[in-house]
Amino acid sequence: MPGGDNAILVTEFLEHSLQYRRLLMRLPPGPSGGRERLLDAMASLLVDLHRGGVYWGDCSLANTLFRRDGDRIQAYLVDAETSESHDRLSDGQREYDLEVLVENVAFGLADLAAFARRDDPTGQDYDDAIREAESVQSRYRQLWEELHAEVELAPGDRYAVEARVRRLNELGFAIDEIELEPGPGGRLRFRVAVTTRRFHARELERRTGLVVLEGQAKILMNDLRQYRSWLEWFEVRPIDRAEGARRWLAEVFRPTTARLAAVVGPDRDIIQSYCDVLEHKWLLSEQAGRDVGLETAVRSYLESGAPAPEIGPDLAAEQAAERPSDLL
Repeated sequence: MPGGDNAILVTEFLEHSLQYRRLLMRLPPGPSGGRERLLDAMASLLVDLHRGGVYWGDCSLANTLFRRDGDRIQAYLVDAETSESHDRLSDGQREYDLEVLVENVAFGLADLAAFARRDDPTGQDYDDAIREAESVQSRYRQLWEELHAEVELAPGDRYAVEARVRRLNELGFAIDEIELEPGPGGRLRFRVAVTTRRFHARELERRTGLVVLEGQAKILMNDLRQYRSWLEWFEVRPIDRAEGARRWLAEVFRPTTARLAAVVGPDRDIIQSYCDVLEHKWLLSEQAGRDVGLETAVRSYLESGAPAPEIGPDLAAEQAAERPSDLL
């Protein structure tokens, strides 16, 4: 408080989030898409914190909550007891945080492997845990370099500038400013400053008013664009963005999410459930060799039991058989 030594920390309940054990316990041993997405989320979280001048000090799976976000996973810091906030972190602070992350993540994964095998843990389990933890460090460095790289290009090479901007947008980052400075040999040194990772989320909110996570927004934006293109073909006339967004909401998104909510439940993540239906539609279409349509995908998804969107289809199949002690 001002003028004193006391402070109040106000926290927010993170809806639809899970601990890492709940996400990983029912995955098969060894590499999998779910494990890869979780490790990507840990690396991305630490990059975001370091960009904001936050030194974590105790990076670990146990101090993190995870939430499904479209076809990816988002990670959230939930224990900031050892954290420090600075205007900017030194390379030494970032490196030490990375060392702590590798050690703690390796311990968390090894502990999970030992629990899963119970009476028969193997040395390979621990080796795999260390390897996966070290991969988070590699993922962190790759993303950090992507965001802070200085690229040299020929004067007038607008394609290279656009390609770099598109790449960062694909990662979810909006561009705050672009800097071009004279470089050696008549070339230009090009670097960008990026904002928070909500490029697609802001665009979707601007068009539809929906407030969702970045990965979800990317999937929904693609669905909106596809529906608008279909309308133009079917009605043989141009459809502007405003009309396309309005009709997608009224004719596709809202009716579908209402059907899902009636089965999945209003307390579930309905946006993620809709994203899962779109993924289900893609898989069914691949099997059929043609577009099966949204109605078929929704019906099939509901007949399969409408898997809990926070867990995801891969894990929900075994959800009914889980014992409460397995999820602690």
